Amino acid sequence: MSEHNLPPHVLTEIASPMRDSRLMGVGELAQLAISADLAVAADARLALQHLTEDDSRSVAAAAAAALGRTAVRLNPDRVDFGQVPPGTPALMADVLVDGPPLAVATAAVTVAGPGLRAALHGGRLRIEWQPRTDWLDGSVTVRGAAGWADVRVTGQVVASGVLSRADLEEQLEAEAGAGSYAAARVTVLPPPARRRRGGTVLIGGLTALVLLGAAGVAVALTGNLPLSRAPAAAPVAAPAVTSGPPSAAAPRALTTAAPAPTGVARVPLALRAASLAKPSVIGTIRVGAEPEGVAVSPDGRTLYVADQGARVLSVVDAASRRVTSVKLRNTPRFVTTSRDGRLVFVSMYENDKSGSGVAVVDAAGRRVVRYLATGRQPYTLAVSPDDRLWVPIHSEGRIEIHQTGGAQRADARVTVPPNPHAVAFSGGLRRAFSANHESNAVAVIDMRTHRLLESIPVSRAPHSVAVSPDGGTVLVAGYEADTADLIDAATLRRTGPFPVGKKPQSVTFAGDGRHAYVVNEGSNSVSVLDARTGAVTATIGVGGSPRTIAVSPDGRLAYVTNGDDDTLSVLRIAE
Repeated sequence: MSEHNLPPHVLTEIASPMRDSRLMGVGELAQLAISADLAVAADARLALQHLTEDDSRSVAAAAAAALGRTAVRLNPDRVDFGQVPPGTPALMADVLVDGPPLAVATAAVTVAGPGLRAALHGGRLRIEWQPRTDWLDGSVTVRGAAGWADVRVTGQVVASGVLSRADLEEQLEAEAGAGSYAAARVTVLPPPARRRRGGTVLIGGLTALVLLGAAGVAVALTGNLPLSRAPAAAPVAAPAVTSGPPSAAAPRALTTAAPAPTGVARVPLALRAASLAKPSVIGTIRVGAEPEGVAVSPDGRTLYVADQGARVLSVVDAASRRVTSVKLRNTPRFVTTSRDGRLVFVSMYENDKSGSGVAVVDAAGRRVVRYLATGRQPYTLAVSPDDRLWVPIHSEGRIEIHQTGGAQRADARVTVPPNPHAVAFSGGLRRAFSANHESNAVAVIDMRTHRLLESIPVSRAPHSVAVSPDGGTVLVAGYEADTADLIDAATLRRTGPFPVGKKPQSVTFAGDGRHAYVVNEGSNSVSVLDARTGAVTATIGVGGSPRTIAVSPDGRLAYVTNGDDDTLSVLRIAE
């Protein structure tokens, strides 16, 4: 912190041994953090960050709250481009950037997701998607001296088919119940006009999209969608904030007015399949020796399996089930991907903990591009909503945080109770959760400050943790208790334990969040839970010594590694 930019009386207050004086200093720093003097504002936020580590819990909490109030904010925090046909031209959405002057003046934008681009225009973030893959589940992050915020961006390319009216209304109700979003302007960049017999060709019948603030879904204006009855009038899109005339090189975007109440179908964004209470095993895939971790690429086309016995990363084409391999330096354990799917991260260590590190694999070239240095025994790693790699270091009681495309060593560390096995994220709450095996606890971490907020007691020997797609529920496996626990991600209230199979090793949620899955290593089974009540709805037999599970992006399939059988079990988990 620079004493040159902060008033002397504020420096005196925050350095005082008296708690009340430091609390007064926090209030003054909060005001300075919204100053138009960027140097003063930056130093004020830096001082607040230091005070989040204050010995007084009330001072630390006040500083953390002040940081949150003076941080950059994006409204809405989700953009859903909906279902679009192949060949759809570029779609654009405008998101408001809110916060003090420092938030906009120092902000930089990073993008994770195929076909996504984004740029800041004053107080507006413009997001553009050129549909290239079947599924988009990406993010745009705005980061600067006033912290960071991200927008989840989703969409789907569908070749044909129209959703039934009942399906649409059911999904709209689910979206509305999950929380409301402020309106975002979404437009379509049109291709050159073409004609055919019967009228103007509109790519797939699509003319424009508007994101509704009330439900966070897209509206497609079409002239030929079948409707069983006349729908209610759609809300009018909020006016977009403009920052000057469009570029002369860019095609003029179509904007939407209030649509007529007829001929409008409301298509939910990134519609997920409805999960089944009783899934079924529909096949197996042979991979390398003793598979442990598994991950699915963001487009759902590729599976990545860490084969411990073979010391390779198996790369599986999900459609053909053809398997190729990438040789690794040390024994692979767990695997995840970057949010855009271009990189694959594999944690590695030998039984004596030597060779610890993370292999970074280029997904397209199927080759190791570098190795990240980590502490001893990196465990079930995961990529956060802002596209940073969080690596639990089992033997050293901490989590290391790496830039996915950055330096070899971690740029942040979080000390947690021993011994962290896994980490998962609630993006909306800006919280990370780690399962800490030896402490019988789940650690709650503020993702902005990397500060440990809470340690929640759970069932004995928690091995795995997952957060529901809406960010509201945390699921934990108690390996030595043969149970699972549910935690409310906001209130941190725990329910359970809920009996499952023997030695529950890995957990995850269905794509629609209605069900959850617990892999029982000691029972050779997967327990299916009602994600709301924790009740077991089915127990599905899989291969020998199942280890981990991953769900496809469309929510239709799940893949379970079977360590004793050298196979993946393929489960149909949705209709």
